Amino acid sequence: MNFLKAEVTNLLFFSEENGYAIARVISSQEPGQITVCGTMGRLIPGEMLSLKGQWKEHPKYGRQFIVSEFEQLFPASVNGIRRYLGSGMIKGVGPVMAGKMVGRFGKKVLDILEEQPDKLLEIEGLGPKKLEKIKKSWGSQREVRNLMLFLQTHEIPTTFAGRIYRKYGSESMARISENPYDLVYDIRGVGFKTADRMALKLGVAPDSPQRLQAAVVYVLFQLSEKGHLFYPARELISKVSEALENIGHEVIESAIDSLEERKKIVLENLPEQGISRAVYLTFFYKMEIETAQRLCSLTTHPSGLSEKKIQVRISELENKAKITLTPEQKRAVLDACLNKAYIITGGPGTGKTTITRMIVKALTSLGLKVKLAAPTGRAAKRLSQATGAGAVTIHRLLKYNPGGGFDHNEENKLKADVVIVDETSMLDAHLTVQLLRALPVTCRLILVGDVNQLPAVGPGNVLKDILSSETLPRAILTSIFRQARESSIVVNAHRINTGNFPVNSSKVPPHADFFWVEQEDLGKIQDLITYMVCDRIPDVYGFDPLRDIQVLTPMHKGEVGTMELNRVLRDKLNPGPDAVVRGYRSFRVGDRVLQIRNNYEKEVFNGDLGWISDYDPEESEMEVDFEGRKIKYDLDDIDELTLAYAISVHKSQGSEYPAVIMPVVTQHYMLLQRNLIYTGLTRARQLAIIIGSKKAMGLGIRNMGAERRFTHLRYRLQQAFNTA
Repeated sequence: MNFLKAEVTNLLFFSEENGYAIARVISSQEPGQITVCGTMGRLIPGEMLSLKGQWKEHPKYGRQFIVSEFEQLFPASVNGIRRYLGSGMIKGVGPVMAGKMVGRFGKKVLDILEEQPDKLLEIEGLGPKKLEKIKKSWGSQREVRNLMLFLQTHEIPTTFAGRIYRKYGSESMARISENPYDLVYDIRGVGFKTADRMALKLGVAPDSPQRLQAAVVYVLFQLSEKGHLFYPARELISKVSEALENIGHEVIESAIDSLEERKKIVLENLPEQGISRAVYLTFFYKMEIETAQRLCSLTTHPSGLSEKKIQVRISELENKAKITLTPEQKRAVLDACLNKAYIITGGPGTGKTTITRMIVKALTSLGLKVKLAAPTGRAAKRLSQATGAGAVTIHRLLKYNPGGGFDHNEENKLKADVVIVDETSMLDAHLTVQLLRALPVTCRLILVGDVNQLPAVGPGNVLKDILSSETLPRAILTSIFRQARESSIVVNAHRINTGNFPVNSSKVPPHADFFWVEQEDLGKIQDLITYMVCDRIPDVYGFDPLRDIQVLTPMHKGEVGTMELNRVLRDKLNPGPDAVVRGYRSFRVGDRVLQIRNNYEKEVFNGDLGWISDYDPEESEMEVDFEGRKIKYDLDDIDELTLAYAISVHKSQGSEYPAVIMPVVTQHYMLLQRNLIYTGLTRARQLAIIIGSKKAMGLGIRNMGAERRFTHLRYRLQQAFNTA
């Protein structure tokens, strides 16, 4: 075993997932710079490390120090202190302020921060307000270091110390000691296996009820992220056993029984689906029952509108707009106005937008207060443009409270006579029940969406379940309008949805709107995508590559996955030095970025697209422009963002782009399915290009067998309406 005392000069790589880091360091014990590798968390340039490990000769990268144990120390040299303070770790201190602090106090600056922070007011440009920010941030750093020492003492990785401290504060050590499994649900990035290793290090027995029950709950949560509201008991037990490295099924059965006694889960016999023991987390079970009951109550409540009056109003609106609705459209508008709950579903070009616009005008003209909403900001903006009426996200409609819950709820109903929700294929079980709680029983609910698109990212399969229950009145639109039939995007979307290969547009650029380019070589596909985004499409169609062209791909890894395509496209479209580097993430001013988690405090949501407009190194803040809304991000928050030159098809739901390029390759066979290709194609408004092999396209079109989502809403709705 070798020992090394070294100063960090540069962090080359850091993984948020496991805390693995590669850094360059300098040490008085070795000549030149040294590469150190190991699970050390996010290292800060300038800090000192006490390392224990082994030297190893890497065949490609040469001599490296492989770390088995480490301790973080304060930096010792003036230059190290300057780098350390200017790294962005202390809010309010950037490279310039760090230079001023070291220039004024030299090596003593860290002692002054710790013992006499008010002396920092002697520095020009540092006032009381900034001092308070610095003191608070430095205090947090001290607490985090104590927490890291606690974790190291128990041989627990220090990777998530910062996040744990932000969640639990000064109670961090007590909370971890009491129940390490809480970390799985409270700390983003901590999986069950990490928490389980912590628990075992802290003395939790491998067969303890606490561990077994935590594993059952964790696996159910994990399954909910794949869309399931429940899971069959036998299959669940196998998955839990696997998570616990093949522990006996009998003790897991006992853990399930204990959880049921504690009312953490519900076991139910579902004969309609041939499942004798369905295991629900209790809140999902209650959520599903409540959704069925509320939809039934809403639908069966008296409407109070006259059919004749609505027919007259529709005719007046047709004359005013100088349009003639087809019988299918007119019936849909009439029924949507008459019924208390109604569904409109259909593919592109079937008239959903025209019908929705007429419904809004008809009901508004009858004196009803109509509110429009969609699951995402971009979908809400499109709905607003299509109808000429204001539309917002569902979260904004219900007024989400960052402290938890919504301001509009069971006790504080929405003041609305009609709520119209677009892109309802994206509605998950949780958001659906929150919306229903906020609706007064006198309100109308109209759901608009395309059931053939990908289902919601969250748990549940709401739109499909409601339609298959056949309990709510609905219009299923199938006729494609003549104008829409002229669009190759629309024609090919319907071809794919019926299991047929797409066909190229008969027109020539710049009038052609769809191309299917056959290519099997992944390197050539990557080159083609780069050429089309950066050169060909802007030259021929006049689209802005940074604003108008979106690459969509099924997966994150591989030559044509999001990670590699983002690297290649960014270097071509936005070259230059990185403004921010946090582990393996780096951002530049001008980058196109995507929000990947809901942030209710900032009012930016999963799927929102923006552009980095500024970076302030002194405040360690990055500014992102979300189509006119400038949002500030601390460095701790930037893991909520990812580069968006290329994004996954799932992340594109609810959005539309002037031009879309989508690779379809056999490397992505695990995710290739008909509704994914269909969803990606229907995101394109003016131009769509699919590049890939005939074999991959055939695999995707034939694969309708997306993993079954275990839900029971369909049958609960039927039961609710039968007993109403």
